[in-house]
Amino acid sequence: MFATDDAIVAIATPQGRGGIGVVRVSGASALSIAASILESDGPLQPRHATFTRLRAGTRTVLDEVVATFFQAPHSYTGQDVVEISAHGSPVVLNDLVHRALDAGARLAEPGEFTFRAYLNGKRDLVQAEAVADLIDAATPLQARVAFDQLEGTLTRRIGEIDADLFDLTARLEASLDFPDEGYHFIDPEETANRISAVIKAFDRLLVDASRGRMIREGATVVISGRTNVGKSSIFNALSGTCRAIVTDIHGTTRDLVTETIDIGGLAVTLVDTAGSRETADIVEREGVVRAARARQVAALVLIVLDGSDPFVYDDDRTLLAETAGQLRLVVFNKCDLECPQSGTFVDVPSGHRVDSDELVRVSAKTLDGIDRLRHSVVQALSGGELLRDTASMSNTRHIRLVEFARGHLVAAHAAVASGAAPEEFVLTDLQSARSRLDEIVGVRTTEDVLRHIFERFCIGK
Repeated sequence: MFATDDAIVAIATPQGRGGIGVVRVSGASALSIAASILESDGPLQPRHATFTRLRAGTRTVLDEVVATFFQAPHSYTGQDVVEISAHGSPVVLNDLVHRALDAGARLAEPGEFTFRAYLNGKRDLVQAEAVADLIDAATPLQARVAFDQLEGTLTRRIGEIDADLFDLTARLEASLDFPDEGYHFIDPEETANRISAVIKAFDRLLVDASRGRMIREGATVVISGRTNVGKSSIFNALSGTCRAIVTDIHGTTRDLVTETIDIGGLAVTLVDTAGSRETADIVEREGVVRAARARQVAALVLIVLDGSDPFVYDDDRTLLAETAGQLRLVVFNKCDLECPQSGTFVDVPSGHRVDSDELVRVSAKTLDGIDRLRHSVVQALSGGELLRDTASMSNTRHIRLVEFARGHLVAAHAAVASGAAPEEFVLTDLQSARSRLDEIVGVRTTEDVLRHIFERFCIGK
């Protein structure tokens, strides 16, 4: 996949101008490469920041820099690493990189520093993936989940489960050495009970994962309703910016307007849509079609009704009926005005109805109720779970592997319960389950999977 015995170099800070930029070099020759770049009276000392200058040489760009040497294995990659902090001009940083290339380094591939950390045992695969998640975090809660995984919370939980499976596997393997004794080292009832306990541990992980995946990936929330009920005003109130045009003219919004915001720690992509109505305007009609498509793929739909109008219009009823099977909130807007809609539900055709726990009353004009709406959005998306405590598992790859491992254990439990299956069948399923756990932390992982994981990293990490 990558060569791992040569020196690599890359800019480790974001592209653009800044007060400071960092160039990172990793490999056995990192120290000698740094010596060829920097003016110094002697070699860099491990874990000491050294103030120095760039050598003049054939390069015209000069700068004062701070160089820090991390000696193997006490570094991010487990190799010798030199990090050079210079002024954050792209000209200076690119010159530094070219100096390192001239001295024998090569340009690092995306994720190659973290890949070397994985190969050298500084990070397991879960922790390596958490590095990318922490870099990509858009909300404090996403950052907390990623950091917890970087600290090894999921690795420890997987390790505890694997330890139970290892002990059970060892006992079954031992019993195979004494075929005349059958389940000599562990009886069928204990085997079934211990497999059931591990299945329950997987179930707890998977329940936890639904919340973790929501935190990690975020959710799309679509605002729908007929024209002039205040959809765009609610969009602006939730996003805290005047992104959507608001007028008294019907059909002002004709396309999807989106904004990604932080609501209670969730990265929510908020979508304002065209008002739902029959129209002869070809452009507006296309907007209505796009609004319907957006509702179909939304994690949550906000149906906005005019809370100051006692009449429930056909367009309102149609939307309520169409979304009855979806996760939704019904928002009575304009409640700064007199609110005739004070009941706990709205009847709609085909026996559908809106229950009181789906209703939220707001005024987009005065912002009354907007905080309640934010809270309701988080509660709806998280299934009523509090998001104060972070989830152990949030990565789709991990979730799928746990599901596969659980399936193997269900098959093993059924084999034991039947009383007719030999130990070999049970043992095969247990070993398959353990293999899935090994894939999560990277003990057994194909090169294609590794490439897919590390290619999503930025260069320099």
